[in-house]
Amino acid sequence: MSRKQDWMRVRVSVLVGLLCGGLAVGWLTMIRMPGESHQGPLPPLTEEVRALERELRAHVDMLAGDIGERNLFHYDKLVTAADYIRTMLSRSGYEVHRQAYEVSGKVCENLEAEIVGADRPDEIVVLGAHYDSVMGSPGANDNATGVAALLALARAFSDRQPSRTLRFLAFVNEEPPFFQTPRMGSWVYAKRSRQRGEQIVAMLSLETIGYYSDEPGSQSYPFPFSLVYPSTANFIAFVGNVKAGSLVRQVVGDFRRHAQFPSEGGALLGFIPGVGWSDHWAFWREGFPAMMVTDTALFRYPAYHLSSDTPEKVQYGRMARMLSGLEQVISELANPPTNRSLENTGR
Repeated sequence: MSRKQDWMRVRVSVLVGLLCGGLAVGWLTMIRMPGESHQGPLPPLTEEVRALERELRAHVDMLAGDIGERNLFHYDKLVTAADYIRTMLSRSGYEVHRQAYEVSGKVCENLEAEIVGADRPDEIVVLGAHYDSVMGSPGANDNATGVAALLALARAFSDRQPSRTLRFLAFVNEEPPFFQTPRMGSWVYAKRSRQRGEQIVAMLSLETIGYYSDEPGSQSYPFPFSLVYPSTANFIAFVGNVKAGSLVRQVVGDFRRHAQFPSEGGALLGFIPGVGWSDHWAFWREGFPAMMVTDTALFRYPAYHLSSDTPEKVQYGRMARMLSGLEQVISELANPPTNRSLENTGR
């Protein structure tokens, strides 16, 4: 064998080694998560979870059933949805603040409810969900389920005093044609937070969280994630970008300690299809650590962005089980031990 061939073999070996090393590092930093996902049958529903199931169903029925398609092109219903959210938050004891701005001559508004932190009030945990639906759809799973979860969590925390400030945000105009434009409600809000110098230490976007399946092959992914993630759509996913990796790992680890519900997580490259497709993207743009809680939407849900996205398609029992675990995650984010106090400030 010639020296040239020897040299080529060395180069190929080095390149293969670097590729394998890069893949290993990528797996460790982006995909590997603490704890173990729940396996096997789900536990029986407790009376508390059954009550939560009924609460979630009532909110989704109102938003996607009674109100229906709600966006700037069905403006009266968008306003009705905002009024409903404001009423529900007020009934839970909150003073609801409006962030109003104008789009095409119509007033749109984000809605905010807040519990000021007891001893770390400047550190803010944001929980958000968009309440508009895409044109042509009543938006039961996308995203009445996220709003229902937001309202249920706000009620659950209404009589608590967390260490950090806890904010509940209902965002307008997440769907096209406003998605990832300056008129997207969450971007309007995140820009204001940055201008005010607010210290948002974590933002969780509740996005399309109500559809699950035990059928083999019911879950799909952008290539190459089918090689490492499960093909059955029975789990909740926690998704962030690489910069939010510590937040994603913390949330997944806490969820797996508290919830008997399947879960997957990833701190992935933000340009991968689906990774930035919700309101957390707006907080990334303003430099805040943010992530999405999702059933993965179009990668499993047959009625995604269709007129058939109706309330009966949502699996409220599974959603309630998942949300019970997520409540514990939010509690830990809002009440961190000292060694976690500034872990995810993004500063």
